[in-house]
Amino acid sequence: MTAQPDTPVADQYVLTLSCPDKQGIVHAVSSYLFMTGCNIEDSQQFGDHDTGLFFMRVHFSAEAVSAEKLRASFAAVGDSFHMDWQIHRADEKMRIVLMVSKFGHCLNDLLFRARTGALPVEIAAVVSNHTDFAELVGSYDIPFHHIPVTKENKAEAEAQLLDLVRRENVELVVLARYMQVLSDDLCKALSGRIINIHHSFLPSFKGAKPYHQAHARGVKLIGATAHYVTADLDEGPIIEQEVERVGHEVTPQQLVAVGRDVECQALARAVKWHSERRVLLNGRRTVVFA
Repeated sequence: MTAQPDTPVADQYVLTLSCPDKQGIVHAVSSYLFMTGCNIEDSQQFGDHDTGLFFMRVHFSAEAVSAEKLRASFAAVGDSFHMDWQIHRADEKMRIVLMVSKFGHCLNDLLFRARTGALPVEIAAVVSNHTDFAELVGSYDIPFHHIPVTKENKAEAEAQLLDLVRRENVELVVLARYMQVLSDDLCKALSGRIINIHHSFLPSFKGAKPYHQAHARGVKLIGATAHYVTADLDEGPIIEQEVERVGHEVTPQQLVAVGRDVECQALARAVKWHSERRVLLNGRRTVVFA
């Protein structure tokens, strides 16, 4: 029996775009992919009547063509519809930096998910203003950077972070319970590239021990919100939220434990969707093709 030649494995790509909504966008994109010999594996789109914008994510396969050639040939389509667009290889892991202070549940969760392949990311480094988790991070063979932050050195500390992001070709910074307020300049420099997690009691329960405050008020839902960071504290575009119902018998310590779980879940999903190019900014909101 004659051995059959191996079938070439097609490369996988993801195209994301947003533009003013008008007729012909889907036709133009699908026609381009057809004419260039590509095959659409999955396509999602959304037209927002409020903003007049159209959003699209297309997962497609292609043989014997590079991402650079695809970008060069798609530019004409993008220009004709005034698109904000990107094409990326689907199998390329997004390089990210995690930032943490003294609460390590989200850090530990993301490290484990990345190690097991549950998150399609490559953690380039972990940055902290404390040294509490240096040993944990080291056990994953990931560089740990201790960058102390004070009122006097805040600008210098943020400059070190930006230098690390540029030097390591980092696409996303994740605040995994990093308890420092970022400057407006840093938020602008990394706009759409920083994700934060916070308990959804904000702004009702600010300051120290929010879960204890919530217990004193008899809350029935524990929540967490993952969002992009903007200059408006904890008011950036929301990516994902998670809630858990609790009863009157739950203690403050149990509320804290429940809160940690929902924070981990919401943040992990937000990081996963962003790294898979499923989240598109829509003004103060997001379009999530989950």
